[in-house]
Amino acid sequence: MTAFALALALLAQDPSSAAAAATAPAAPAAAEAAPTGHPTGAPKEDYPFVAWCYGALRGYLDLHDEVIPEVRRIEGAFRPPGRTLAEDMKVYADQQAYGRKKLVEFQSALTAAEKASLRPINQQGAAAVRQGRGIWNHGPDTKKATVAQMWMSWALPAKCESVASNLEQRAKLMGATFKVNALEETPEAAAPAADSAAADAPK
Repeated sequence: MTAFALALALLAQDPSSAAAAATAPAAPAAAEAAPTGHPTGAPKEDYPFVAWCYGALRGYLDLHDEVIPEVRRIEGAFRPPGRTLAEDMKVYADQQAYGRKKLVEFQSALTAAEKASLRPINQQGAAAVRQGRGIWNHGPDTKKATVAQMWMSWALPAKCESVASNLEQRAKLMGATFKVNALEETPEAAAPAADSAAADAPK
């Protein structure tokens, strides 16, 4: 299990996280994007930002079963001309499949960054995941229709994908650089051991 996966497992077992979700006031499902395309309130640095994206997307996917009955009711009540209910509901199923694919990509980028980092950063990542997931926190008094409407209108910020891709590329390049450096140092480090072995060999 990678450090990031371990952090997520610990996060899932944290009872205080569930309690916060149950008592927090309703929050908008998507943070308003700044003119730069960066969601308001999201971390600025690439690694925690991708972790924030992971958390926000994970929260969106996890809400599916809770909100989809209300989504179906809303879609059925307000039918646009020329489209069937089945066609519109398929859009949400496609978004779930797309979101699960993006989760894998984000986790891959985060894991690569953790492996390339010279210091532990997984705790920072876990905190950013909680922050991203927190955009879905809503209190018990929040109407189902309100949550469903926020869920229906949410879209993954486009910046999440580009930053995750760049982060993973840089992390892998950095990791390859470390490996090259290690290989270059190996012959020098191995030389004394080889000389010692030759000296101890029977004549």
